Amino acid sequence: MLVLLKNCTVFAPHPLGQQHLLIAGERVVWMGPDLAALPPALNAEVVDLAGTVVVPGLVDGHAHLSGGGGEAGPQSKVPAPFLSRYTSAGVTTVVGVLGTDDTTRTTGELVTAANGLVAEGLSAWCHTGGYHVPPVTLTGSVRGDIAFVDRIIGVGEVAIADHRSSQPTVAELLRLASEAHVGGLMSGKAGVLHLHVGDGLRGLAQIREMLSESELPPRVFNPTHVNRRKALFDEAVALARAGCVVDITAFDVGKDEDAWSAADALERYWAAGAPLANVTVSSDGGGCLPTFDANGRVVAMDVGDAGTLWRTVQTLRERGHALEQVLPPFTSNVADLLRLPRKGRLAVGHDADLLVLDKSGAICDVMCRGAWHQRDGKTVKRGMFEGGAE
Repeated sequence: MLVLLKNCTVFAPHPLGQQHLLIAGERVVWMGPDLAALPPALNAEVVDLAGTVVVPGLVDGHAHLSGGGGEAGPQSKVPAPFLSRYTSAGVTTVVGVLGTDDTTRTTGELVTAANGLVAEGLSAWCHTGGYHVPPVTLTGSVRGDIAFVDRIIGVGEVAIADHRSSQPTVAELLRLASEAHVGGLMSGKAGVLHLHVGDGLRGLAQIREMLSESELPPRVFNPTHVNRRKALFDEAVALARAGCVVDITAFDVGKDEDAWSAADALERYWAAGAPLANVTVSSDGGGCLPTFDANGRVVAMDVGDAGTLWRTVQTLRERGHALEQVLPPFTSNVADLLRLPRKGRLAVGHDADLLVLDKSGAICDVMCRGAWHQRDGKTVKRGMFEGGAE
């Protein structure tokens, strides 16, 4: 199947001006400003985008593909999100994690959820393990899971500075990090230790200690939720200067809350002059977002939504930031950290994952691996159990 996209302004995520894109199967096979006529025998689908903007599909590096939650009893387990929850939000690549519940939910279940999304047209990977140490694995080790299971690219989200964690020691965390790193070397995968950081006052102290006590490269240590406390975010910026890639979560933040929204956090990160490639934004989609009282009991609960990613992009655009500045933390930075070489950019040889934006900057069309999932703001491809209603 050939698709020719004509007359679009491309941000790849760097600006390329007006381009035409030829897509064959799942890949971009040609892109350029000048267009020759295609032979009719090729029977290409020709779409004139008439000056609209085309950007790479979003790469969501932290989502709960099999559902999250469970902290308020079995009835609080969040169901697995359907395919269109990702694609309608502009997410074309997603990486799954287990959270607090790595007991009734398993790494095998997570790998199966990722494989199911791949079968439905998305691109999906996952990490082995969950909040707790020792991690729940398939092969008996983190290194083996990364080396032998195609979908598994790292370990996490391992919890630190959180009352729900297994209170791991630095030595235990270093063992996991080394297993991930060597597994990544053996398989050509990311090999990261993806760390859930809670509200605890220890913050990122254990990561700083691991950096000072080991020979592991900083890129192995990948903390997430770093904007959940303002002081924690300051620690994260310093960690990014030391070479780690830090992950901001696009959750809603109350006016008087001691946290930064994803848009505020990115602005502060840029203003601090920290390395532009060392920050990413993820959604925590499908995960439970609980509020606890002083005794560790859930008093309120929300669920992460992939749609917060593009809403953050739009907020930053409304504040005057250029699209080429805004896009990398949602696209190319994530792909680079996770060693997904055909993701996060629009280029010849890369996967045809792209978003078409209308004049307001909203997403109107979504293509995943060369197939349309959304057209004119309407979902045209759904998961098996979604039904047909919008």
